[in-house]
Amino acid sequence: MAKRNTIVLFIILAIFAFAVCALVYPLFDREELRLGLDLQGGIHMVYQADFSDLEPGTEAEAIDGAIAVIEQRINVLGVTEPLIQKQGSDRILVELPGVGEAEKAKELIGATALLEFREQGVDEDGNAAWVPATATIDGEEKMLTSGYFKENTYVGQGSLSQIFLYFEWNEEGSEISGEVTGRLIGQPLAIFLSGEPLLGDDGQPIAPIVRSQITDRGQIEGLSLQEATELSQLLNAGRIPVPLNPVYEQTVSPTLGADFIDMSLLAGLIGIILVMLFMIIYYRLPGALASLALIFYGAVVLAVFKLIPVTLTLAGIGGFVLSIGMAVDANVLIFERMKEEFATGRTLGAAIEAGFNRAWMAIRDSNVTTIIVCVILIWLGSSIVESAPVTGFAVTLLIGVLASMFSAIIVTRTLLRLFVGTKLGKRTWLFSAHREKK
Repeated sequence: MAKRNTIVLFIILAIFAFAVCALVYPLFDREELRLGLDLQGGIHMVYQADFSDLEPGTEAEAIDGAIAVIEQRINVLGVTEPLIQKQGSDRILVELPGVGEAEKAKELIGATALLEFREQGVDEDGNAAWVPATATIDGEEKMLTSGYFKENTYVGQGSLSQIFLYFEWNEEGSEISGEVTGRLIGQPLAIFLSGEPLLGDDGQPIAPIVRSQITDRGQIEGLSLQEATELSQLLNAGRIPVPLNPVYEQTVSPTLGADFIDMSLLAGLIGIILVMLFMIIYYRLPGALASLALIFYGAVVLAVFKLIPVTLTLAGIGGFVLSIGMAVDANVLIFERMKEEFATGRTLGAAIEAGFNRAWMAIRDSNVTTIIVCVILIWLGSSIVESAPVTGFAVTLLIGVLASMFSAIIVTRTLLRLFVGTKLGKRTWLFSAHREKK
């Protein structure tokens, strides 16, 4: 028994050492705990897709395509761990922790990223205007746009340090471009973005003169380096296949998020200290050992949060704190059973084993019911109600409950067994709970 208990103790110490290293050092490319929007600050936005112009049956493909494009565009911002997911059948949730430039993010997500090439002509009222440059391909009139670009545009500099945005046509775009530029040699070809003319550094519309027929690749000049870079990134990210209408927006300042973290840490620290004091005062040495097991529990759970990783929100912290209470509750059941065994005259070793065995059934049943509820909440939060706080609370509580069972049943029992047969083990008053005088 002693040899097996020693082996288990070494395993516990190894797990604790690994957990501490995971929290202190960046293991598996995890630099730090992932914080949610309400703690780190950032932007929460919900977009609704407009399917009115789509063919029936293509809605799911379109919304998935929109999510993929948004993810590529968000990468341009360098956001760490953004949350982009589908809500229901026609909504997209976008959470960008740590992003303070809300307008920049909204502009990037909502941009159509479609360049239109226009030639000089007359509008419906007979006035001179820039009209879409079109070509007739296989009997169908098609407009020349960046929708026919390959997603390999890049920015370069000419011999005189002028900025160029280089692009390449796909097969269909090559046919359209060849026909358009072939008939517009010597004439200007303007470039529009989202219905507005693309302006150069001089504030004038970019409308280069067509020098020759273009069928494979081309270049756009007149942009600043920043404008050309951003436009290249948008074009390479692709085009959102459906219009997205913003329906909800919330910005959480980083200062407010930092205040939430400070208050949560302070509340959690005070709570843990009070629980430890109660356990030590009331249950004496077993209470002190349970407090050590609680430290082990906290380190392991936080390490799991970091390595999975779990996005910590206020709701998630609430689930974590609740699981601490459940870990202590298991120890209370065990120690009360031990007290009853001592009252019958059992030795320390017999009281420990009997106390844990008799308390195990109640601990198992209560934790299993909690685990079932957590699984239901995760399912509801990720599918039915589509609520990140609900899911976060359930995930942190589930991890905490599993770790608390290990902590209470294995860690506390292993530490108590160390005193069996020692001089301290003969002082039963150290292991008996405080009793009220009758």
